[in-house]
Amino acid sequence: MTRRIALALLTLTLVLLTAAAVPLGLSITQREHVAFRDKTQAAARVIASSAEEYLSDHLPPDAMRADLAAAQQAGDCAAVYDAGGQLVASTPCTAAQGPEARELAAESLSGREPEPPEGEGRLLAAEPVGDFRQPGGAVVLARSTAPLDTRIAVTWAWIALIGAGGLAASALVSVWLARWVGRPLTALDTAAQRLGEGELRERAAVAGGPPEVRRLAATFNTMAARTEALIHGHQAVVADVSHQLRTPLTALRLRLDLLAAAPEGAAPELLASAQEEVARLSRLVDGLLAVARAEQAVPRPVAVRVDEVVRDRAAAWEPVALEHGIHLGSRCRAPGPVALGAGHLEQILDNLLANALDAVAEGGTVTIDSDPAQDTVRVRVVDDGPGMSPEAKAVAFHRFGNPQARGSGLGLAIVHRLVTANGGTVRLEDTPGGGLTAVLDLPRWRERRNTPTGGPTAGPETSTSP
Repeated sequence: MTRRIALALLTLTLVLLTAAAVPLGLSITQREHVAFRDKTQAAARVIASSAEEYLSDHLPPDAMRADLAAAQQAGDCAAVYDAGGQLVASTPCTAAQGPEARELAAESLSGREPEPPEGEGRLLAAEPVGDFRQPGGAVVLARSTAPLDTRIAVTWAWIALIGAGGLAASALVSVWLARWVGRPLTALDTAAQRLGEGELRERAAVAGGPPEVRRLAATFNTMAARTEALIHGHQAVVADVSHQLRTPLTALRLRLDLLAAAPEGAAPELLASAQEEVARLSRLVDGLLAVARAEQAVPRPVAVRVDEVVRDRAAAWEPVALEHGIHLGSRCRAPGPVALGAGHLEQILDNLLANALDAVAEGGTVTIDSDPAQDTVRVRVVDDGPGMSPEAKAVAFHRFGNPQARGSGLGLAIVHRLVTANGGTVRLEDTPGGGLTAVLDLPRWRERRNTPTGGPTAGPETSTSP
């Protein structure tokens, strides 16, 4: 890429320089030729003016001879012819007396204005003496074109030098620009190749190159980081799942081995134990599927009335609470809608209530309440159970984060995913007097959202107990 960019810029510069320099040089050359001819004819007219005094006015030839001497000192050759074409006076050199010079003189004497010919390193110019219709003579002046050729050569040399300098400067700038653009892209390409080969920690440098390339490198690094996190997360999930499934599978195999060798009277008890392990495996797999669906879901928010959902879930879990001898209450001071995916609030409360009822002892209390805030609605699930240690709360929202969990340990992971996917936050706090409080800050529903308004349009997507 660096070579292609440099060659493209150099080619463009060469074309531009050629398009500008060649016409400029030709124009200067033409102007130099015109100026040289004009000066040569002007010098011939000076001699013709003094020759008129001698040929037409019959004055002494002193002025004419003085002009011829001046022309000689300037390096020119001049000759004065009378009306009959006879040579009257000339400089010592004979360049203005040859056949071509005599033809020019004859044309001037006939009343025509000849074009000064240029050849053999000299320019010939002819001027009539007196009236050009009836001239009394003619003057022919021959001037060397060496100074003209020198000036033209110098002009073209300067144009070529400037062009070469511009081309060299363009080459330097082109190489620098090509490297400035190409090096970050090459580094990015190398980083992409290494990432594709499995080097998940590979990152691209974002320090050099154009802003667009730096943004591309930063985007690549974000993608690489997310890919690394995703792959490590999947590896962690596989490890966690393998670890969690090993225990019930081992227990189930042990039960089945004992069942095969057990006496006839012990078979029902061993079969019941095996069925419990199968149920445990089923709950664990259901929980993993629920986490996977929650992590892959992209919610489309709808308006959900918190008070209605809280009353509905409290009524649904009331029989379970009564069966365990636990008082389940609700208090809602935030009737306004929140923006959540359809059925997500029901699923969140189901998992929190299942955890709370499982943790609280008989005679305990579980309460759901909600309060309005500026841009959010705060929903809390409060219990007076044994609570959790700070270490356990720090990892409670991870898969299988709580090693002391009685269930699968996936309920809080589902809650965290559903809340954060909808733009909310969730945290665990200690309940004053003992216990645990799950605090949800859910985003309020805004009328400007391009989603339909109204209450919940669907029930829970999944209802998974921990």
